Amino acid sequence: MPSQTKMTSFADYKLLISEHVYDPAEDSFLMAENLTVKRGDYVLDMGTGCGILAVVAAEKASKVVAVDINPYAVRCAKENAKANHVAGKISVVQGDLFAPMKSAEEFDLILFNAPYLPSKHVQDDSWLERAWAGGERGREVIDRFVCESPKFLKKGGCILLMQSTLSDVGETLCKFREESLEADILAARALPFFETIAIVRAKRLS
Repeated sequence: MPSQTKMTSFADYKLLISEHVYDPAEDSFLMAENLTVKRGDYVLDMGTGCGILAVVAAEKASKVVAVDINPYAVRCAKENAKANHVAGKISVVQGDLFAPMKSAEEFDLILFNAPYLPSKHVQDDSWLERAWAGGERGREVIDRFVCESPKFLKKGGCILLMQSTLSDVGETLCKFREESLEADILAARALPFFETIAIVRAKRLS
């Protein structure tokens, strides 16, 4: 049976969302609102979901590589790239974090709206749960990303990682600094139930 879909929008962009793909919410929109892409940048959108950040980035980027472990998200992101007339700039691939990347590949900008909510159990067949569930401390995927992402960042490049205070933003800042990156909070937004989402920015200066 084909999956059900709906439409959503951000600014002038129209996006098709499959029932098996994370629906853009406050975190997606906060990242999109704070996204600065320079003309000609080579961008990696990790965990692209419906492709909202890839589509926005493609307006100025020379090329965007969009990665997602969810096959429904890959299909959805490809459709949204076409619908927003940026398909020629976006390459969408399926894979687990950096597994599909070439070892020597380096990006000007790496984006990741990570699975950051603490969760003890995730159903293996639930693609939606994988989009937000980050393990017992909410850091299972975040820690892997922080460890691997600097290897794919150009000198002068920047990483933007979305996460929640429920998964310890301070620990992420410390781990990026241990990787010799300059790290701070680019933007944050308070949500109900004592949670704040934040964009961690990490830069390679040398």
